[in-house]
Amino acid sequence: MEPVLDYVFEIRARIDPDVHIGRGPDEKLSFTPVSGGTVSGPRLSGVVLAGGGDWAVERFGTAQLEARYMIRTEDGAVIDIINRGYFRATPELIERMERGEDLPEDEPGLYFRTAPVFQTDAPQHRWLAENQFIGLARDEDGHVCIRVYLLT
Repeated sequence: MEPVLDYVFEIRARIDPDVHIGRGPDEKLSFTPVSGGTVSGPRLSGVVLAGGGDWAVERFGTAQLEARYMIRTEDGAVIDIINRGYFRATPELIERMERGEDLPEDEPGLYFRTAPVFQTDAPQHRWLAENQFIGLARDEDGHVCIRVYLLT
């Protein structure tokens, strides 16, 4: 059996500037607040609620990410998201991103992947809490954009 990925929606989480927390000589801990956004796609639409954020620990050029935030669907349900993943990019790509350039998910030298887990008791959205998903992420216009795929 080969895994199949079905596109279900895109999360566009608006982010505020990073907050440097510190850590040690070989790693850096930071927090990026999530201040809103949208969710849209064939299986889900809604808004990203303000108040969550993403903790990142960078070690040797790779950031291990753990984001937690909520979305409110068009039908009023609230869904909690825990989104873990990894980000790394070549120094040249980091410079381009710091200058404000948006890079596509498939840019050579860029790796930005997540594994979102959803929690809700809304019957119409239980499928989110009962399946495995992966996300292909990118930065775009002050947002972290994650195309979410159902792994079947």
